[in-house]
Amino acid sequence: MLDETAGGVFTIAVTPFLPDGAIDWNSVDRMVDFYIEKGATGLTILGMMGEAGKLTADESIAVVERVVKRSTVPIVVGVSAPGFAAMKTLNDAAMDLGAAGVMVAPPGSLKTDDQIISYYHNAAETLGDAPFVLQDFPLATGVVIPTKVILQIIDDCPTCVMLKHEDWPGLEKISALRAASDAGARRISILCGNGGLYLLEEMLRGADGAMTGFAYPEMMAQVVTAYQNGDLDHARDIFDAYMPMVRYEAQPGLGLAIRKYTLAQRGVIAHDTLRKPGAALSQASKTEVNALASRQVRKLQALAE
Repeated sequence: MLDETAGGVFTIAVTPFLPDGAIDWNSVDRMVDFYIEKGATGLTILGMMGEAGKLTADESIAVVERVVKRSTVPIVVGVSAPGFAAMKTLNDAAMDLGAAGVMVAPPGSLKTDDQIISYYHNAAETLGDAPFVLQDFPLATGVVIPTKVILQIIDDCPTCVMLKHEDWPGLEKISALRAASDAGARRISILCGNGGLYLLEEMLRGADGAMTGFAYPEMMAQVVTAYQNGDLDHARDIFDAYMPMVRYEAQPGLGLAIRKYTLAQRGVIAHDTLRKPGAALSQASKTEVNALASRQVRKLQALAE
């Protein structure tokens, strides 16, 4: 079961599709193996970048079952939903199938601190004993969760064991949360998102690792390992080598298409299909990704010498 000590890299998994939009189960298996081989200490499925909102309820449960059976690392399942009934259905199924925990993002309708706190009280009650991740991603949800509100939720909800930190800018929030836990507040795991854009700085501020997607997940695993081993210079060198691709993949609205294209180029998934509605890369964008990938190879070779 997921708990407050979780760390490392929980890779946000894509959902592979065939050209006709059906789930590509062979690619699902290959993808799970790939992420673990590249250093994932956990996987998160059915997140925003997993196109969860485009799946039927039955498809979501089928994906959970397939990934949990294939994986040798803990699985976190995104169960965010407009209503608590749908959330409970997926949560109960996921936990019964062997998931380690679930993740909940706030709906965009929440406007006040009291509304956010009340929502997570109700979510925790709905989820029962399932440990959950609080996803703090204002750029996507439109909900700003102040540090004091996060601390209140942590205090009120014992099953909240992790923060998926994706506030931007948000480094000061990590520092404030760690200062609060140093002063006696319950310490939970903090794993960070945003495609790894600020991973090294987030670790320096007190994060325990990453929970995000990137077409080269080995970067995150290597940076976290180097940092944990006290080799900050090496962590910076690795991060710098991948940064141009991280930056390119971070484009709003195109990031998932770029990620899936790269994963397909790497042979991880068979097709770069996004289920409709979804963006598609132009030939110019593909050429740019290929150029960045070539330069990245040369930088990594030089780093290894």
